Amino acid sequence: MTAPTRVLLVDDHAVVRAGYRRLLELEPDMLVVGECADADAAYALLQRQPVSAGALAEVMVLDLSMPGRSGLDLLRRVRLRWPSLRVLIFSMHDSPAVVNQSLRAGAAGFVTKSSPPEELVAAVRAVRQGERVVSQDVAAHAIPAEAPTAPAPHEQLSAREFDVLRHLLAGLSLEEIAQRLCLSPKTVANQQSLIRQKLGVSNAVELLRYAQWHGLDG
Repeated sequence: MTAPTRVLLVDDHAVVRAGYRRLLELEPDMLVVGECADADAAYALLQRQPVSAGALAEVMVLDLSMPGRSGLDLLRRVRLRWPSLRVLIFSMHDSPAVVNQSLRAGAAGFVTKSSPPEELVAAVRAVRQGERVVSQDVAAHAIPAEAPTAPAPHEQLSAREFDVLRHLLAGLSLEEIAQRLCLSPKTVANQQSLIRQKLGVSNAVELLRYAQWHGLDG
């Protein structure tokens, strides 16, 4: 009998984790081997697994918006340390920019939380087999698997800068962003300056126009 696919769930909402743990474990070929509420806890859990034993999990189902380090940050760290671990983003965000940022960072797939439950199950199976999967509601806007085009300026932002950008576009103040991302207001202010510099905008109005032009405000 083939061993079940080992899945690690990373989401800061316990109720959400419990829900899709039940969903996945109804499948005979899947086993949830761990749950984490933030990126640091997930990274620490993976590190505790002896190298000789291989990866703790084969698929990580990862949310993007969590307190502390972002899901994108964890994705990049995992891809460097455990390249064979397939990361499936499972997020409420459905903007083309967020989807493409995730895929460029190395995600094996992207499924929105508004997708039917069976789509998440199918996606876990697919990425375990080495396929790249994007849920139907965002597939039309996803970059092709072998896209040769140069990334747009916002796609070259760091994971942290992209998180700050999303919160700025959501209308949060620097203090609110700092609290949500566990940063100091000064750090967020510095990030805002770097973001504007990288995007070639000088103020909030130009930033909003850039976002609207590139579909970041969706």
